[in-house]
Amino acid sequence: MSFATLSRNSLKLSALFLPLAFLIGCSTDESASEQAAEAQQQRPPAPVTIAPIEVRDVNVTVDYAGRVRGSRQIEVRARVGGILEERLYVEGQQVEEGAPLFQLDPEPYQIALQLAEANERNARANLDQARRELRRVADLYERNSISQRERDQALTAVELAESSLAQTQAAVADARRNLRYTRVTAPISGITGMETLSEGSLLNSGSLLTSITQKDPAHVRFSLPENDAAVQRLARQARSETNNGHLYSVFLQLPDGSEFEHEGKVNFTDSSIDARTGSVSARAVFPNPEGVLIPGQFVRVSLVLQTFEDAVVIPQTAVIEGSQGTQVFVLAEDNKAEARAVELGPVTNGKQVILSGLQAGEQLIINGQVALHDGAAVQVTNAPDEEE
Repeated sequence: MSFATLSRNSLKLSALFLPLAFLIGCSTDESASEQAAEAQQQRPPAPVTIAPIEVRDVNVTVDYAGRVRGSRQIEVRARVGGILEERLYVEGQQVEEGAPLFQLDPEPYQIALQLAEANERNARANLDQARRELRRVADLYERNSISQRERDQALTAVELAESSLAQTQAAVADARRNLRYTRVTAPISGITGMETLSEGSLLNSGSLLTSITQKDPAHVRFSLPENDAAVQRLARQARSETNNGHLYSVFLQLPDGSEFEHEGKVNFTDSSIDARTGSVSARAVFPNPEGVLIPGQFVRVSLVLQTFEDAVVIPQTAVIEGSQGTQVFVLAEDNKAEARAVELGPVTNGKQVILSGLQAGEQLIINGQVALHDGAAVQVTNAPDEEE
C-alpha cells in the first residue's frame, strides 16, 4: 500500500470521528448547565435580616468645639476719685440695670456742689445788677444826658455778666454729675463679678471696681476649618445684603453630654481666614433664660448645614458598591431579594440618606446581603416589624 493511499484512509476516518466528538461535547455542556441549575435550586435560602425603611426629617450637621461667652461683658469703673465707702451688691448675683453697686465718699463733691451753686447765685446777682444799670443808662442816653460810650459800657457789662452766669451754671452741672457718680450703678443687667478693690480703698477716676456679664442671650464662639465647604457658604451669607435674615441653626452639647434644650443661630462669621490657625471665626447666639450656659464653658457646637424633609434614612451597612453601581436589596414577593439602584445623599449620625430608589413601606435587607444577587431566595430571620 502506498503512502498516498494511507493518507486518504486517515482523512476519511477523521471525517467520521469529528461529528461524533462534537455530539459528545454538546452533551457534556448541556449536562453541566443542568447540574448548575439543579444545584442552584437545591441551595438553601440565604438567611437575612430586614428592617422597615425609615422616612423622617433629617438635619445634616457638623460638630465643632466652642466656648461660651456672655453676650455683653462690661467693666464697671469709678468715674470720680475718692474713698470707697460701701459695696452695695452681693458678688456673683444677678443685678438689674441701674441697681446700685458701690458708694464712694460723697462729702467732697457735696461741698463742691455747694460752692458751685454759691458762685451761680453770685453771677446771677451780678447779671441782675448789670441789667438794672443798663436800663438807667439807656434812659439817660435817650435824653442825651450821657454819651454813647457810657451806654456801650453798660451793655458790655450785661453781656459779661451773662457769660459769667453761664460758666457758673456749667460748674453746677459738673458738680452735680460728680456727686451723682459717687454712687456707682449697674450699666446693664447681668451677673456681677468679684470686687477688685475693698471698702476703704482710695480710688482714682477710671479705677476698675468689678465686671458684669450678660448671660441671656449667651454667645458661643467657635472656629471653622478653612477647607470646610460650609465656611464659604456661611461667610457669603453673613456678608450678603440679600440673605433676608437667613441664619444657620445650631445646637449645643453640654460638657456632661446632654443636649442644650434651646436652638441657636449663627449670627456672625469672619470675612477672612486666620493665617495662624487656618480657620474662620464664627459666633452663635443662644437664649439662656435658665442660666445653664456659663461663660468660659466648653461645649460642642452642632451646625446644621442642610435639612431634608421626609427623607429615606437607612443603615450605612445596607449599601453595596458593586459593578452595577450603588445598590441595596429589598425583600420582594415570595421571599426573594430584589436589587435596587439608589442615589446616595449625605451621611448623618451614622445613617445614610437616600435621595432616590427607595420608598416608605418597603422592607430593607440590612444583614446578609453581601452574597445576594437579584432574585435570590432568602430566609428572614427576624420579624418583619423588628428594627435593628
